[in-house]
Formats: sequence, C-alpha cells, structure tokens
Amino acid sequence: MSSVDVVVMKGDKVSKKGSAELPAELFDVQVNIPLIHQVVVAQLAAARQGTAKAKTRGEVSGGGTKPYRQKGTGRARQGSIRAPQFTGGGVVHGPVPRDYSQRTPKKMIAAALRGALSDRARDGRVHVVEKFVDGDKPSTKAALNVLAAATEPGKVLVVVERADELTWLSLRNVQHVHLIAADQLNAYDVLCSDAVVFTQGALDAFVAGAPQGKSVKAVATSTEAEQEVEA
Repeated sequence: MSSVDVVVMKGDKVSKKGSAELPAELFDVQVNIPLIHQVVVAQLAAARQGTAKAKTRGEVSGGGTKPYRQKGTGRARQGSIRAPQFTGGGVVHGPVPRDYSQRTPKKMIAAALRGALSDRARDGRVHVVEKFVDGDKPSTKAALNVLAAATEPGKVLVVVERADELTWLSLRNVQHVHLIAADQLNAYDVLCSDAVVFTQGALDAFVAGAPQGKSVKAVATSTEAEQEVEA
C-alpha cells in the first residue's frame, strides 16, 4: 500500500498536509495492456450511434421506367436509372443501422480500470486534495489554485463525489479539466488524462465501492507476486 500527500486549502492558503493511502489492490496491480485495449475499444464502440444508413436501389425514388429500349441503340442494356452505376442511384452494400456495442464482462472492466490507475500511480500522477473550494460559494480561481498545487499543468481528470456541487460548479467550464463522479470512473478517461486528482471523499467512496478481488489473469498485485517468489 502506497500513500500520497493530501493538498489542503484553508482560506487563500494551499499546503500539503497528511497523506492518503492508495490500496495496492487498486493502485499497484500488474498492468495487462491487451485487456485494457479490449475494454477501451468496447467502450468507444458502445458510444457509437450506429444510425448511418444508405438507400439501396429498391429504396431510391424513381427509376420505375426502362430508360430506353433493350436493343438497337448501341448502348449497354439498362433497366432503371436508379441502378448503382447511375448518379442518384442506390448504394451497393451501404451502411445500415446496427448496434456496435460489445459484451464486456464486469470483471474485465474493473481489471482494466485497476491497471490504468496503477500505471498512473507508479508514475506519481495520482493525487489527492481535501477539497477544491473553502466556503459555501463556488470559485474557479480557488479551485485552479488547488489544482496547480496538486499536479503539473496538463489534462487532468478530477474525480469528485456526486454531492460535491461546489467542485462541479467551480471546474465544469475549465477546458483542460474533465470532471467525473467516483462511481463513473473508467479506464478510458484515466488513460486520456495526464493526471488523476481525487478529492478525499471521492477516493474513500471509490475504494469502498470498487471490486478488489483478483480476476482476469493480470490483476495480481506486484506485492503478492513478490511474496510468491520469496515463498
């Protein structure tokens, strides 16, 4: 189990005080890159609308009359001006509405998230703040000060509690910040961000609700692997 400093805001002052524990079963597991790739591809596929549609020659209006007689013109015989070779004709093997979603077991999704978080944690890119705003009113300026003290500039994934309205209102319009609730955390958003910043409450909620059992080949922690070698 590793720990990170907690950024604390009091009034206008921002400092690092105390530490937060990052459980090894969530933040120090062996990373399975093919598994993460499969889960991310499935997530992006599920986000596709699948509404693309092209009309076939049977669906295009017009073309019911033979354009010219069968013989004697010296031209190739044609039965309809809505055939695929004509402008305005139908499309051969065009797209049709379909469902792009893939079946992905929950254990695979959870394992991919643990692997992505572990990768960020090993690089020192997982951070914890006590809160972003001190007071009862949202403040983007104050929240950005806390964020700057917690991590380096870049694209940041901020994980908060659903009830933390002050943080939502303070950071929702910041271009380089992506806000997400603790129960919606996923491998894709983690990998798309340079750093992950948890509020203390969001980290506690995530640790309490995340499945921590070993599954899908490569979620054994490095600590457990070392213990097996020593034994």
